[in-house]
Amino acid sequence: MKKVVIADDALLLRQGVIAVLNTLDNVEVVAEADDRPSLIAAVEQHRPDLVITDVRMPPTLTNEGISAAREIRSRWPQTGVIVLSQYLDADYVLELLEDGTEGLGYLLKENVADRRQLASAIDAVCNASSSIDPAAIEVFVQARSRRPSPIDDLSDRERDVLALIAEGLRNSAIAERLSLSEKSVEKHINSIFSKLHLTAEAESNRRVRSVLVWLAES
Repeated sequence: MKKVVIADDALLLRQGVIAVLNTLDNVEVVAEADDRPSLIAAVEQHRPDLVITDVRMPPTLTNEGISAAREIRSRWPQTGVIVLSQYLDADYVLELLEDGTEGLGYLLKENVADRRQLASAIDAVCNASSSIDPAAIEVFVQARSRRPSPIDDLSDRERDVLALIAEGLRNSAIAERLSLSEKSVEKHINSIFSKLHLTAEAESNRRVRSVLVWLAES
């Protein structure tokens, strides 16, 4: 059973997220918070497997959810964090992932009711992977400037693969989503690493860096 702490200053939104979580197997909400200090206190008390937090909360209603996520991952690395936002803002995602992507997710509030997507994000984050909302990725890609960039060298299929890496999918899941063999996916990923000049690092780090390069081009 995954223990979850929910943080949002809007009671109705908290209850809505909890209602969706209650439809999922092996998930138990153990605490609620309505601001950053109460969120950190709840995590310290309950040591949950997962935190789901709004991006903006009191006291300043700016980026409390993101700063809390980074503190939680630093102090309690066994706890994954999914940040919820109504904003398609690449700067938020880049700030969230600045110290690494493991155990972190960014999901649009409008998609929380999608049980499959929420369950997938929870699975990825609780397994020390990452998950970025596909809708956010699509906007980032469409908004990306056309200045010269290593991303421009990627083929359409390689971009598809990289977008799914950003969602937190493993090679087997990417292969299933794109109707490819795992061997083909591995070849595409190796080509992506090469084109983004990430060949000298461990694969886990290269996956993180490739996502950051992708998002930085927004």
